Amino acid sequence: MKKFIISVLAVTALSGCAQQTFKLNDGIAEQPAHVTRQAFFVNGIGQEHTIDAAKICGSANKVVRTEVQESGMDVFLRIVTLGIYTPREARVYCTK
Repeated sequence: MKKFIISVLAVTALSGCAQQTFKLNDGIAEQPAHVTRQAFFVNGIGQEHTIDAAKICGSANKVVRTEVQESGMDVFLRIVTLGIYTPREARVYCTK
């Protein structure tokens, strides 16, 4: 029974993820134009990473959406390090 509970907790922790999407224009973009990994420390308190989406796409009108995602592995790393290391992935999508 103890192994079962540990297995369920492990699967729950590894399957969790969070994603924030900011839709800026009505366009279609299948592939991200820019993907970057961001490292935050101490749960990201007082920290920020800035990405200039307009510069990446060539114009603010060409930016379709931006996303920030915390995958299951990112959650696992955050839990294992007790919040000292919190990685995330940021993506920018552009129209052609």
